[in-house]
Amino acid sequence: MMAGQKKKKQKNSTGRIRLGLCCIFRNEPIRFRATTAKYLLQLGRREQLQKLSSLCLQNSLSLLAALKFLQEKGLGAFRILSPFFPRYTHPAVGYSLSDLPDGEAILSNLKQVKEFRDRHDIRLSFHPDQFIVLSSPRKEVVENARKELEYQAMLAELVGADAINIHGGGAYDDKKITLQRFKKNFRLLPAAIRQRLTLENDDRVYTVADLAPVCDELDIPLVYDVHHHRCRPDGFTVEEATALSRKTWERSGREPYFHVSSPLNGWQGKDPRPHADFIDPEDFPECWKGFNCTVDVEAKAKELAVLELKKKLLI
Repeated sequence: MMAGQKKKKQKNSTGRIRLGLCCIFRNEPIRFRATTAKYLLQLGRREQLQKLSSLCLQNSLSLLAALKFLQEKGLGAFRILSPFFPRYTHPAVGYSLSDLPDGEAILSNLKQVKEFRDRHDIRLSFHPDQFIVLSSPRKEVVENARKELEYQAMLAELVGADAINIHGGGAYDDKKITLQRFKKNFRLLPAAIRQRLTLENDDRVYTVADLAPVCDELDIPLVYDVHHHRCRPDGFTVEEATALSRKTWERSGREPYFHVSSPLNGWQGKDPRPHADFIDPEDFPECWKGFNCTVDVEAKAKELAVLELKKKLLI
């Protein structure tokens, strides 16, 4: 049973809101390490694997530390950064855990992560980079996206994450044809990906109105980003878009996932899309307070912003 399936109380007049931290910390001494393919290519294969093993081991320990921080602070979700295993799918320096000298220790740490997640009901998710595009007309782009999603599904299985969230991608001059291509490519994905994949409305191309029919047809949960919706409205109110999103999550018996942000330069600024350091509580939809949901806080101040919002919302 995946996270969010245990409790189905969305129809209650009040509910539990679990706030989520996205990927990294601002002040806490919890760091996730990375490297570049350019650096790795300067090394022999043995040295490459030693370096990668060290990074993966450190990241597995940092993830456990991150979850302990969340549990201590009363936070309920964490978005794991995509390059958790650095350069895992890179064509020249890619690897598997069995290749790494610390492979067994890494797996042991991730088992502890999953056990801690299960024990404290902390929700985990992934949000792959923008280059993960299933709707691309280029076969090599779709194939690379599939490989990256397979990696994230493998990691999601190890740690107990229930959502791998992606965007629709570009319009390629015809959104209708592009979404048909997305649906075709989605159906070709392995079950381990399909059962976790979610779609999110964006602030440039695909709105809730665009994606809701696709989510209904493919039985994909819709992650509703209210900031994106406000930047690119589609005729739905926040309440209506929330209801559409909830419906897609209820079909799978899981708790809805939402995203919230505030504009860096205010709603009257030149471009409202960049995220602010903190969240203005006025930007948090009142209708989200009536049922159980998970809300990722997308703010530059990271854990400081999440904790401040928690305090202001009295949750």
